[in-house]
Amino acid sequence: MADHYEVLGVARDATTDEIKKAYRRLARQLHPDVNPGADASERFKLVTHAYDVLSDPKQRDNYDHGGNGRTGGNAGFDGNFGNFGDIFETFFGGGGGSRGPKSRRERGQDALIRVELDLDEIIFGTHRDLEVDTAIVCATCSGTCCQPGTAPVTCDICHGTGTIQRAVRSLLGNVMTSSPCGSCRGFGTIIATPCVTCQGQGRVRARRTVPVDIPAGVDTGLRLQMPGSGEAGPAGGPNGDLYLEMKVRHHDVFSRDGDDLLCTLDVPMTDAILGTTTTVKALDGDITVEIRAGVQGSEVITVKDRGVSRLRGNGRGDLKVGIHVVTPTKLDHKERELIEQFAARHKSPAPALSAVQQGLFAKLRDRFRV
Repeated sequence: MADHYEVLGVARDATTDEIKKAYRRLARQLHPDVNPGADASERFKLVTHAYDVLSDPKQRDNYDHGGNGRTGGNAGFDGNFGNFGDIFETFFGGGGGSRGPKSRRERGQDALIRVELDLDEIIFGTHRDLEVDTAIVCATCSGTCCQPGTAPVTCDICHGTGTIQRAVRSLLGNVMTSSPCGSCRGFGTIIATPCVTCQGQGRVRARRTVPVDIPAGVDTGLRLQMPGSGEAGPAGGPNGDLYLEMKVRHHDVFSRDGDDLLCTLDVPMTDAILGTTTTVKALDGDITVEIRAGVQGSEVITVKDRGVSRLRGNGRGDLKVGIHVVTPTKLDHKERELIEQFAARHKSPAPALSAVQQGLFAKLRDRFRV
């Protein structure tokens, strides 16, 4: 093993300052960033190890008295840390440069837009032209980031590798580490003349129109994915995705229950007794509803295939009409007399409690309580 004093070129009675000055002088000559040769690298390791020992009073005293300059459990290695340094180089520096410089091109971010729809729009689906404020590829440089007619130049600091290797002292000797080049930020190239339109980003902010065909049957909270319709990536990178989150606006007359539409039909008491046929205006056109004589307020009339088109599958849901019998609140003398005559001829049982009625009409009734 080389003598530490000879490695640093100092006398055995050299002061701490003399040892430090000798190390700094040799380090400037042998540092891998300055002198990349293999011999210089080995000498730099020896110089660094020698300085580690002689700059520490306890280790220097141990070395001067015949020890190896290390205390504790490391003493048995005789001060030879070259193999351990090679192992650490493999982890920290040896494989770092082989990965090469990183690319400027990156995938763009995804974008989320909330789309509000009316209930009638989701029955058969609809088309929207959405105005989106997003990033698009720069038209001036076409994503190259450079002024037209120019190109990126190789970084003269890392020579295109994108990384800088440095020697770091550790308890196990000299360790070579790799870190991104500070000059080119790890890209290996430098944009000497960046595009003035996008400031060297390869993309600009702009508003663009995205045509969207919204399928029938969507509901609030549903998200539609449009691959490649999101933001353009830096340096001409691929676009992200665009997500459309649906929100169906409240309707004053109709509500939705899955693929079915629900509504309430007010029926005068006389029509409920005698029965009638009426035409009502639905979301997709007029509907004829037949009300049987004696219909009850808890009944539901189902109109087939007049609900919402199924999002996954064929056909449509139904329109379910809950009957609400309207009892007159103001009667003149003659009307009241006729009702009393009717009551006298039609002996009805006294009012009594009945079982709780579940089902659609209960949902319809609860909707009006909100």
